Amino acid sequence: MRVPDKNLAEIFDRGFTVLPGFLDKDTLREAQDALWTIYPKPEDYFAGPEKYPQFGKSQFSGIHVFPFPHWDVNRIAVYPDLIDAAERFLGTKEIDLYKSELWAKYSGAINYDQFHHRDYRNHTIVVPREDNLNAQMTTFVLLSDVGPHDGPTKVVPLDEYCDVPIGKARTRYGEYFDKEVSIEGPAGSLMVYKTDVFHRGSNFTAPNHARFAILTDFKTRQWRWQGKLAWPDHAEKKVWDEAMAKMSVRQRDLFGFPPPGSDYWNAQTLRDVQMRYPEMDLTPYRESIAA
Repeated sequence: MRVPDKNLAEIFDRGFTVLPGFLDKDTLREAQDALWTIYPKPEDYFAGPEKYPQFGKSQFSGIHVFPFPHWDVNRIAVYPDLIDAAERFLGTKEIDLYKSELWAKYSGAINYDQFHHRDYRNHTIVVPREDNLNAQMTTFVLLSDVGPHDGPTKVVPLDEYCDVPIGKARTRYGEYFDKEVSIEGPAGSLMVYKTDVFHRGSNFTAPNHARFAILTDFKTRQWRWQGKLAWPDHAEKKVWDEAMAKMSVRQRDLFGFPPPGSDYWNAQTLRDVQMRYPEMDLTPYRESIAA
């Protein structure tokens, strides 16, 4: 689903927006099926949680960093309507996908409660501008239904703390709990928020519940002081090769892959990039230097 203009405007006005039904049904179903090649099914986990101690090591133990082990999950990070929303939100096509994580949580594995915080501290080495000139677009795509008992993300609308300097990135535990909005929705929902928005993870409030989501973030390419992951550090994984080969030219560009027409391309680089990615169709890059 294309994100409506009113939802993009709400991100600036309120700090966040939620859009149910964002993913098409086939993409959602295929991604959900692929989850069980990466994580235990909830019924398997809760039948013997002691078999999966890794999920209790920290709140973040259930995170996989892109590329994920299955293309049907990877493609959600480069979902065309997500790219379109990022271009429109950031006001340019010159954007970078600078972080994508797949996150599984299981009730009882650990206490997922957090204090409210702003994400910018590990998304930029400075702070966001109040006028949104260098805003970053951070997102959750829910791969499971999230209700009040499923550890929903809690977000505080911007107007509840408009007098708080952005330099204050964390709050005391419990502060703003009476102002927060619980981000709930069916699988396939999208939440978009800014890095200067106070939000927190919450704990499950019922047994045998699980939550799965993909968190993908975008920035304007020119802002060098923003980012989180260095993609070459993840590029030796076999699933990276598969993802790069299956992506479109536009999707690869989000990771910094040289576009057609770049000075990078010549006969040598075409030959050797093809050796690195044998399944990639380099025709658009080849044609750009032949023109």
